[in-house]
Amino acid sequence: MAGFDETFLWGGAIAANQYEGGYREGGKGLGPVDYLPTKAEDRVHVMYHPSLAVSQTFDYYPSHKAIDGYHFFKEDIAMFAEMGFKCLRLSVSWPRIFPNGDEEEPNEVGLRFYDELFDECLNYGIEPVVTLNHFDTPMYLYENYDGWTNRKLVDFFVRYASVMFNRYKGKVKYWLTFNEINILQVLPFLGGSFDPEKFENSLQAKYQAAHHQLIASALATKLAREIDPENKIGCMLAAGEAYPNTCNPNDIWAAKMLDREGFFFIDVQVRGKYPSYSQRFFEENQLVIHQEKEDEEILKHTVDFIGFSYYSTKVVSADDQVLSSAEKTDGNIFSSLENPYLPKSEWGWIIDPMGLRITMNTLYDRYQVPLFVVENGLGALDEPNEQGIIDDEYRIDYLRKHVLALEEAVKDGVEVLGYTPWGCIDIISAGTGQMSKRYGFIHVDLDDQGQGTFKRSRKKSFNWYKQVIASNGENV
Repeated sequence: MAGFDETFLWGGAIAANQYEGGYREGGKGLGPVDYLPTKAEDRVHVMYHPSLAVSQTFDYYPSHKAIDGYHFFKEDIAMFAEMGFKCLRLSVSWPRIFPNGDEEEPNEVGLRFYDELFDECLNYGIEPVVTLNHFDTPMYLYENYDGWTNRKLVDFFVRYASVMFNRYKGKVKYWLTFNEINILQVLPFLGGSFDPEKFENSLQAKYQAAHHQLIASALATKLAREIDPENKIGCMLAAGEAYPNTCNPNDIWAAKMLDREGFFFIDVQVRGKYPSYSQRFFEENQLVIHQEKEDEEILKHTVDFIGFSYYSTKVVSADDQVLSSAEKTDGNIFSSLENPYLPKSEWGWIIDPMGLRITMNTLYDRYQVPLFVVENGLGALDEPNEQGIIDDEYRIDYLRKHVLALEEAVKDGVEVLGYTPWGCIDIISAGTGQMSKRYGFIHVDLDDQGQGTFKRSRKKSFNWYKQVIASNGENV
């Protein structure tokens, strides 16, 4: 049975707000992450109470420096090319292009930065896979428009997307509209750039913001095809199957309902209309989604593929007593019951390679469009050995098992475009703000307080991944 074909896109993934730094250089505006401090407890508190973001100051904001990719990108891309990357999944910082978000004309200095970055990728034969909004809606729109709760952001986003599609026609073919669009439900400050505490009905605000993002995504998808029929447009889901805690039908239903919270977005973006189950949900929660008369037609502009992140699965119970007494763990923001059959990472994330295969089969069975694994990886503490080398066999083991699970999904008949492990070079953690939570094949000399030389060096996993790519997944 065939595994990966020759067109499979091996690569890595980064995000502007965790990689670039240069937060005020070249006329860049601010994004939500620029207001998040480094201490994990402070960072999470601000994420859930965004009014603190603008009313308090903190000692250190890690996104301001990040790993200074703004100045090191040529060196980094050369190292990605050395590993044999076929593609690089990255994001454009919207406030680097439109500092406030509502300007009529883009910031030319910001565009020139991405001119150089994309050209550098293409010089090495690396295909850019570009996310338009990776938790990077300009803060001006949060402060002056209440973010994505305001319909005006649809126009601002489409204007921004138009600039990108026109500027990089022939250079960028693969696009993602919104990163982990379902994160809006859990962290509306990052995902939707608004403060749910400002609204009498926060659930209403979340789904109204979601509607505006879905409309913006559909309009951008339509525009991308008009500007260049070669463009391939994807949506992006924070994925991971929900397992029922027991075979009690109530647990099985609870797991299905949790999965639907994410599928809701992809149902719209792939099928072109609101799913049938949403009507009951809206009615039971007294939600009225305000729509324009043209919205039904707009949503019919569906995506070409589904990008998704996969870090772990979740365990769900419908039993309130179990929920109140059982041990819980987190994985990519989402809380879960412990899974006694599986190990966890140093940050408590469930490690479940088989879950990747299950998740991929679920998505493909449901949607029948190509998938793209655009995030997957292990956050871990990396310590150099006596020779100064980071022997990250634990990361190799994690990724090996996930690549094998990915291959099994391909053999199952799932159509997959590519695989881009998250944080292919060490970057700032989105959730904790730490540098010490490292994902990369490349070590960056920087600590949690932003101190270090920024020197890049290869870990053991660097050469492992190089051989995986060179063998097209046969030698893992």
